[in-house]
Parts: sequence; C-alpha cells; structure tokens
Amino acid sequence: MHSVELIVDAQAILGEGPIWDERRNLLWWVDIITGKLHAYDPITDAARAIDTEPLFGTVVVRESGGLLGAYHDGFHYLDPETGTRTLISDPESDKPDNRFNDGKCDPQGRLWAGTMAIEGPYSEPKGSLYCLGLDESVERKIDAVTISNGIGWSPDGRWMYYVDSPERTVSRFEFDGKTGEISKPTRVISYPKKGGVPDGLVVDAEGMLWVAQFGGGCVVRWNPENGEKLTEIQLPAKQITACTFGGPGLKDLYITSARVGLSDSELAEQPQAGGLFRVRGAGRGMLANRFGG
Repeated sequence: MHSVELIVDAQAILGEGPIWDERRNLLWWVDIITGKLHAYDPITDAARAIDTEPLFGTVVVRESGGLLGAYHDGFHYLDPETGTRTLISDPESDKPDNRFNDGKCDPQGRLWAGTMAIEGPYSEPKGSLYCLGLDESVERKIDAVTISNGIGWSPDGRWMYYVDSPERTVSRFEFDGKTGEISKPTRVISYPKKGGVPDGLVVDAEGMLWVAQFGGGCVVRWNPENGEKLTEIQLPAKQITACTFGGPGLKDLYITSARVGLSDSELAEQPQAGGLFRVRGAGRGMLANRFGG
C-alpha cells in the first residue's frame, strides 16, 4: 500500500511538468495558467516559486546550465533565479490561439513538446508535436494533435511513448536516436470512456509507464508490452496531471495536480487539489534527460 503525502500545498490552477534536477537536488514544476516556476528541495523541505509568463507549458534542465521552457509564444531559455526569458523560436507564431503543453528531452538532448488550443472545447486537432534540436532548429513531428501531453523514452532508447489525451491512448513509436525520426505508431494502452484521461507520464528503470490520470484521481503503472495494469495509486485530488521520479536513488514519485475545471463543491471536497504530492519508495526511476543545447 502506497502512502501519499502532500508536500507543497500550492493550490496550482494547473500544476504540470515535474522534472528532477540531480545537480541541484531540486524538483522543478510549473503552474501553466499563472506561469509560476516552482522548485522543491526535499532535503530542506523548502519550496519556492517565481513568476515568469502565463501559459508556461513545460520546463526542462539545460546541460550547459539554466532551464528551458515552452510557453504560449514558443521556446525560451529561462533564468531560474529571475524568471527572465530569452526567445529561441516560436513555431506557431501564426497560431495565437494555441499554447505549448507537456514536453521532455530525448536521450540525445533534443526537446520534444507539443501544442494545444488555449480555450476549449478540445475536440478539434489544432495542435502539433515539435522537436527542438541542439542547433535550435525546430521540426514538426506530428500534426493534427488535440491535446499534446505525456512523452517519454524506453531505457534502451528504442521506443518513444506519447499521449494525445482526448484520444484516450498511449502510443508507442519506433525511435531513431541518431536522426530523431519516429515511425510505426502503435497503441499500447487504451482507456475506457469513463474515469479520466491519460495525461503526463514517466518511464521507470524497468521500462514500465507511470501515467497520471486527469479526472481519474490516480497514477497507474502500466506494462507497455501487454497493456497490463500493474499498480494504481489513488490521490486526494481528481485532476492528476503528471509524475516523475526524484530524490535519493530516484525512488520517490512526485505527482502534480490541478484545480482547473473543479466546481466550488468539488474544491471543498478536494482541498489539496493543485498540490504537489510524493510517494516514497514507489519504484526506481531514470535520470531526466537534459537539453543538450
């Protein structure tokens, strides 16, 4: 039985994108709607947040120092102390009604992040999945995406996993690390029409997938080889957005959540919604890939 603890009562509107920074021993995560960059230090139990720019979809760590963020207006280098942004590229400058959402770096150091409509309904495929190269070039990898979400790679780098939430599936692509090409998409996990949709994900050291279930109040560990549900962790909040491993030995699972879409009565029933949660000793993760540029 997993024990869930609330470690930061942030009351984030749309908490997302947790990533472990082993050099600083910090967990970074964002509140997309307010544009806050959050940091949590598990050694001191200290939490802080700085304001950047609203509609802050994802954050990753740079190999050369600092951070990189994907926003409503493209990819930016980010100073974690001041929140100052430096534009790299805005591949959707012609789509002001879109914003970037979740993203992660591949084993070769490229950043993959996708877009979605800022306002719903989210039934139309207005987004795309992009790859930012080490030379700062941007390539569209998948078009006609509804809500671009969780992404991760198998421990051997052979497979890339990807979520388009309204499709209620986790797909697996063959991944060529040298070229960054993806091919042969296959559905490996399918969700029923009730109980929430797949959101952010993380791949553990055994190649299993931990997927946050938005609207389902849980994180589920899946075997992507056969679609078997291995573990389900229930949380005291309904809108669970993403998860990652961090802390000593990468054994602790950190989980973000949101308050968006909840009524006053639902918020009264879920006072910890929008918080950062931790499950100690949940499994064994892998170091997060850094942006190599």
